[in-house]
Amino acid sequence: MTLADKILQFNDTLALEATLPKGVRVMNPFKETGSELVNALCHQFYHKYYHDKQSRKLILGINPGRHGAGLTGIPFTDPKRLESHCQIAAGNLHSHEPSSVFVYEVIDAFGGAEKFYQRFFINSVCPLGFVMTNAKGSEVNCNYYDMPALQQSVTPFIKKSIEKMIEMGLETQVVFCWGTGKNYTFLKQLNQSEKYFDKVLPLEHPRYIMQYKSKLKEQYINKYLQAFAC
Repeated sequence: MTLADKILQFNDTLALEATLPKGVRVMNPFKETGSELVNALCHQFYHKYYHDKQSRKLILGINPGRHGAGLTGIPFTDPKRLESHCQIAAGNLHSHEPSSVFVYEVIDAFGGAEKFYQRFFINSVCPLGFVMTNAKGSEVNCNYYDMPALQQSVTPFIKKSIEKMIEMGLETQVVFCWGTGKNYTFLKQLNQSEKYFDKVLPLEHPRYIMQYKSKLKEQYINKYLQAFAC
């Protein structure tokens, strides 16, 4: 099996069996309405960039958001970036995710999608995302660590998912953690007990950079590139 086959199999078997806090629901783009398109996009993407047997360094974000991986199934890749940078038509999907904008600026600076994805595989600490209903009745993103009960409930799923990613043959000397706060704290503590990786290297989350540090974006791009050179 190629790495692409293993990733697609991983996506296909993602299922969360856990009791979630009231008002929170899981997003599984590989199983929900529209999953035919999502799975087709993932098939094109992973066979384009991962159709080989070489290992990659692992990057872990928090969990998928509604406008990026929640739509395309591809972490930190919204429909616009999928078309403009990967030359894969996104069908009827039209969305913009700030995190995806920053990530693909990093990818451009690294040398482009083909070169970047030959070296790295991006996923999330929790590979499935969550949404909750706010006071206005609208669904908004929810991170796995936003509620103690949610974090506790999904921790077995997170552990199982990380173990499956490692079983794909990904490198374990270092894992890059996007999120220097709660995501890093959780992953670092989990790694201390489970010994998944030799080192957990934190980097500011793309969303944080775009929302709060956009004027310093070039500095953060350079910081990412320096970290990836290790």
